[in-house]
Amino acid sequence: MDLRELRYFESAYELESISAAAKHCFVSQPSISAAIQNLEHFLGESLFVRHTRGVTPTEAGHRLYPLSQQLTGQARSIKQLFQQKAAIQPFRLGVVQALGASRMSHLIKEIIDSVDGLELTLVDADKRACEARIIASNMVKPGEVFMPFWRDEFLMALPPGHALSYQSELSLEDLDGLNFILRSPSLVTRTLMRKMEPKDIKMNIRARIHTVEYAVELVAAGVGAAVVPDHPSFYNTQQVPLLKIKGMQFDRVIGLAWSREAEMDKTLESVINVCKVNKIDHFDLQPYEIK
Repeated sequence: MDLRELRYFESAYELESISAAAKHCFVSQPSISAAIQNLEHFLGESLFVRHTRGVTPTEAGHRLYPLSQQLTGQARSIKQLFQQKAAIQPFRLGVVQALGASRMSHLIKEIIDSVDGLELTLVDADKRACEARIIASNMVKPGEVFMPFWRDEFLMALPPGHALSYQSELSLEDLDGLNFILRSPSLVTRTLMRKMEPKDIKMNIRARIHTVEYAVELVAAGVGAAVVPDHPSFYNTQQVPLLKIKGMQFDRVIGLAWSREAEMDKTLESVINVCKVNKIDHFDLQPYEIK
């Protein structure tokens, strides 16, 4: 067991994806897989459950993660003791809600590590001035350059064992009378409600909340269904059925926005590069400008 293997494990744990961890660490997927297998052989326990959407940490994986962080953190601290202290570089980053705590924590950590002396302040993407914003594409303002790097598809999450969960997809009529967890604000949910109105289809609202993570936990507990992004970072250890609604496609494109008048200094350039590295596969991230 060495520090490199632990760092690869931490990336896979945080991103819940072997391919994303490989991209983050600038190595091949087999290198990440081999490191994890070496750790599993050394510890005698499986650290992840592999599935089509990525990987989910096992109980052993959850136990190893904080211990691994201690070791790799101590190694970084030793290195920092012998580095010259950098000048403070303040940077305000606006962040929209409901992007997934684990993937955002990973992205923010990368941004902080990319600039020596960076003092990062996270602010509401809508309400305060900032040097750059991580937002949905519909929030881009005139005069901003927008570089997309994530795309989430929104699906209907159903409680495990629900009668509808065995279907390949849902129809609007299936939603009539369905126990539902309403998350707001949510453009996707509002759009779905408008589609239902002409057919007089109404769901049974059981709870009103703000965060995706709470919605997923309530779905898993059997309270009701919810419209949620399909990214693994929202699910932790919960496995809930996710179904499309026939004839409907609900996507959210997430990207980095900055003013076209902004000075392209080292800090902003580093933030842009980190977001590029973290883009999803097969996704066109060419920046474009809103006039």
